[in-house]
This record gives sequence, C-alpha cells and structure tokens, in this order.
Amino acid sequence: MSSILGMIITIICVFGGYLLAGGKLDIIMHALPFEMMIIGGAAIGAFAAGNDITTIKHTMGDLAAVFKGAKWKKSDYNDLLCLMHELVRITRESPVEIEAHIENPSESALFQQYPKILKNAGFVELICDTIRSMIMNFDDVYQVEELLDKQLDGMKEESLHGSHALQNMADALPALGIVAAVLGVIKTMASIDKPPEVLGQMIGGALVGTFLGVFLAYSLVGPFANKVKSIREQEHYFYALIREVLVSSLHKNPTNICIEVARRNAPKHQRPSFTEVEESLKALKKAA
Repeated sequence: MSSILGMIITIICVFGGYLLAGGKLDIIMHALPFEMMIIGGAAIGAFAAGNDITTIKHTMGDLAAVFKGAKWKKSDYNDLLCLMHELVRITRESPVEIEAHIENPSESALFQQYPKILKNAGFVELICDTIRSMIMNFDDVYQVEELLDKQLDGMKEESLHGSHALQNMADALPALGIVAAVLGVIKTMASIDKPPEVLGQMIGGALVGTFLGVFLAYSLVGPFANKVKSIREQEHYFYALIREVLVSSLHKNPTNICIEVARRNAPKHQRPSFTEVEESLKALKKAA
C-alpha cells in the first residue's frame, strides 16, 4: 500500500509542479512512447543479458513483494515458535521419533499443522538439516552454530539477488536516458533546416529521454530495489529464529527458555507476546 501511495505522490508532485510552473504536456506525451521504448527496451534487454533465468524469475517475484509486503506475518512467527518448541522437545525426549519428522517432513503430522512453513522448501530443509546435525552427536556447539551461520548467510545473499539486479538497472537508467536524448539530438540535427519552433519541439522531445531515465531510476526502480532489500532482510529474521532456538538448545537450556530467546529476537512489530506464545503452546498440548 505504501509503495502505491508513494508512486502516486511522486507522479502528482513532479507533473503537477511542472504544469503549475507553466509547462505543457504535449511535447512529453508525444515523445513518451518512443523514449519509453528506447529506454525501457534497452533496460529490459540489458537486464535479461546480465542475469540468468533464476535471477530473472526471482526478481519478478520480488517486484510482486514490493506491493504485497513481507511474506512472514506475526502469526507466522508464533507458528514457527510453536513448531520449534515441539521439535526441540521431541529431539530431547525421543531421538528416534524425531527422525520420522525430519526425514520426511511432508508426511509429518507436526509439520502439516503449519502448511505455510511446510510450503517453503528451503526453510524446512534448514530446520531438518540442523536437527539432523544435532542428533549426529555434534558435540561442539560452535561447529553447529558455524554451519548454521554459513547456511543463513548463503540464503540471505541469494534472497538479495533480485534487489541487486534492480539496483543495477536503476544505476543504468540515467545513462540510457542520455542514449535516448542523443538519438533525439541526432534526429534534430538531421532536420536543421526546419523552422525554430519545430526544432524547439524536437529538442524538447529529445530531452524527455534524459528526464525519463532519471525519473525512472530515482523515483521508481531505485526505490523498488531498496524496498525489496528491506523486505528480504526483514524476512531473514524469520530464518534466524531457527538458529536462536537450536543453538540455545545445544547449550542445554530448557525448551521454554530456547523459545523465549528466539521470541525476543523477532522484529518488534511482528513479535508475538509471551502470553500469545504460551496460549498457543497450551493449545498444542490439549490437541495432543
């Protein structure tokens, strides 16, 4: 919602200010389709040439996230804490039973209680791999912690590929605007015998390319890149909670303490309260 509002405010202020200052939209509207074709086409072509298909698909998903917001909500953090509580409890009470959950999570009754989490394959893999390491008698807590940190760092870097790609496009757009403007000047020079009023319109149309490149870079694509980065970094806190729970468990803390340590490390605006988590855990016990 904030992204749409921001776009509306930007367009109203830029073009509204231009009109109030006595500017005319005729030249801009006439040149806009052609300049957009040159600049937009070049930007999309360069984007496709400079990124693999995985990054391109990832970026498309990132653009959707700009308007949808972060994937994980407050209720998801609560669900994660409940899931991790049960996994840690079962790991301690019955290492044999936990193997059934981590070896085939899609068939696990525990994981199936949280379909949104189960749907994220990378997330489930992180949980299962770490618990598998724990039951393989990794006595060195710091060794498991290091493995987790490396995996989390890799996941974070991968999640930011779309943001980097969008930022590269934003950086290129002003230069592509200059390319479109130079082409307009070339066209104008080829018509140097025309009357001054015609040449003025042609030069104005050429400058639309410079305006469009800068406008798109700093008012649209650049902010989108920053928003994607912010969203992905925010979502990374969700993954980091796994680390907090499992590392705390390796330090032999009680299960409830492990969950509380993780809860306090959740983002403040999405952090479930202590009471909310306790009530959810009590509901799980009753259901069992």
